[in-house]
Amino acid sequence: MKFSRTFIPDLVICEPKIINDERGFFAESFRKNLLEDFIGQSLNICQENLSESKAGVLRGLHFQLAPKAQLKLVSVDQGKILDVAVDLRKSSKYYGKYFSVILDDIHNKQLLIPKGFAHGFVVLSKSARVSYKVDNYYNPAFERGLNYNDKALNIDWQVDSQSIITVDKDRNYDEFDKNIFFK
Repeated sequence: MKFSRTFIPDLVICEPKIINDERGFFAESFRKNLLEDFIGQSLNICQENLSESKAGVLRGLHFQLAPKAQLKLVSVDQGKILDVAVDLRKSSKYYGKYFSVILDDIHNKQLLIPKGFAHGFVVLSKSARVSYKVDNYYNPAFERGLNYNDKALNIDWQVDSQSIITVDKDRNYDEFDKNIFFK
């Protein structure tokens, strides 16, 4: 596997080495020890989530507050998404900034999102199946979110706003609030 840091250094792109032959391909999609060596910390992956969505569906921007905050390793099993992470760490020089990357079932890249970030994605293909491993169990009492269309964040979702499909919960989250942050 190959790992690289984004302009927000704690966000990591994970790229598997894909071995192709007449049967198809093979790749290691997760290698805990190599990822831990790269990020310099231990991982305790305890839950994996899977969603399937149609074109234009936007899920997010979600996060959990401490002590239930989650590190996420996001991948796409089928289709293509724009994956977005927003830095909510008040002490970070990237506070309030976002990073986005295309994840798909062709290149099989993954995005490692540490605790202290809001996460969301929009489906760019006819449909997409997205999975993400997390290091803390989901707990609805600690769940929070940001409005995906917040003018302060100014996220380019690469989809016409009239084509976005979301649920009331995601549509009605508050805008970026300086009181919601991680230290």
